[in-house]
Amino acid sequence: MTNSLAFTITRQKITAAMKEYLKVSEVIDWQHPKIMERAKQIRLGFDKPIAIAQACFEWVRDEIFHSFDYQMNPVTCRASDVLQHKTGYCFAKSHLLAALLRANQIPVGFCYQRLSIDDKGAPYSLHGFNAIYLPDVGWYRVDARGNKAGVNAQFTPPQEQLAYKIQLPEESDFPEILAEPLHIVVEALQAQNTWDDMLCNLPDISLESAKIYSLL
Repeated sequence: MTNSLAFTITRQKITAAMKEYLKVSEVIDWQHPKIMERAKQIRLGFDKPIAIAQACFEWVRDEIFHSFDYQMNPVTCRASDVLQHKTGYCFAKSHLLAALLRANQIPVGFCYQRLSIDDKGAPYSLHGFNAIYLPDVGWYRVDARGNKAGVNAQFTPPQEQLAYKIQLPEESDFPEILAEPLHIVVEALQAQNTWDDMLCNLPDISLESAKIYSLL
């Protein structure tokens, strides 16, 4: 679908607020020397933001291993830690992708879905990915969680090809593009040490609670 969500931030507003989507923070520590080095390596040979964005996306998608898929430890959160350990849950991978893009001065934010863990209903969990601001395209959402059987996320602007589709009534595709990751996500990642502990403590927001976070 072509940017099907009615995102709350228009192109005009984003131009004025662009710095919010380029910030360095404790979690998105894009000024870390290793992040800067990797960002530079990835952009070699590319000069257009859209090509650099695709290269960053595909590198994180394919070279950083999803913690659950590969049953890898430790549980990572900070972008530089995701890079160091080469593993992370979807949220952590979105943190690293954001850091690499911001290091290349490409604005990027954070998006979330609420999904059934087993595709049958409760329990539910948040799922994290990114939205990249591309010249002549606008906000374009990408999901670097890592492909596998039944998951085929690609970079094909302006068409979105995310990892998951909403299928159940209690699932949701939240429209907000956040400048920083949700605190509930960061807290969950920082509280766990192993991939299986994290699997038992995945962050979730009910549809009613999502209104508090301005996600609905």
